[in-house]
Amino acid sequence: MASLKGLASALESYRGRDRLIRTLGYCCQLVGGVLVEQCPAKSDVGMRLLVLSAQLSHCRTVLRLFDDLAMFAYTKQYGLGTKMSLLPPLQEEDCFVRCVSILGNLADQLFYPCEHVAWAADAKILHVDAARWWALSTAFWGLSLLLGIARSLWVILKLSRRLRSPTVAFPRQPPCSKWRTLEAQIWSETLTLLSNLADLANAVHWLPPGVLWAGCFPPWLVGLLGTVSSILSVYQAVRARDNQADHQADTASS
Repeated sequence: MASLKGLASALESYRGRDRLIRTLGYCCQLVGGVLVEQCPAKSDVGMRLLVLSAQLSHCRTVLRLFDDLAMFAYTKQYGLGTKMSLLPPLQEEDCFVRCVSILGNLADQLFYPCEHVAWAADAKILHVDAARWWALSTAFWGLSLLLGIARSLWVILKLSRRLRSPTVAFPRQPPCSKWRTLEAQIWSETLTLLSNLADLANAVHWLPPGVLWAGCFPPWLVGLLGTVSSILSVYQAVRARDNQADHQADTASS
């Protein structure tokens, strides 16, 4: 009952619905791709699942038409990384993390209008080359993922060094709490890294032919990578929600 209530609560938010649609879409692509390639007798079911996956992806594309303003507000709030940080206080002054985050925000901001133009071209609303705009939006997405991977690797490296050091810079926390805090941050960044790597593999696949492994993945492999990334994203969202609930409970009890 608690899990059903949690699912209903997650679906009330845009991000929660998007995670569900994304996960379901990639799962359909994974199963559909396997059925088409490995089970000829069930290829019709596989094709239907692939069609469903494509429709769910299209649904997410349409919903992203309204994401520009939210992304702009976030980018404006982050600024140069001096007033707001994606990291705990330990890493707030890291110049490399700030620069990578700023460039990542810029890539994300440019991704949306490019995708909107590509969608409008496919819908015959604009008379432009849709393939060129899809390639451009995918390139910005890939750039954002690359920057996210670089950021995660850098943070994991710094936190690992700090974890191995005899004195950890958390003066107001007891030693056990210091270690748990660092380990939790490393685990979170590792999950983000794996998710971004899976998405980057798919992003390159969707680039124009001739770019690395572009166009070489079968549908089931695209579905597998997307499913892995989506499940990691859902797991992190649930974990963050539980941590926030625990923190609020601790605050109320104190």
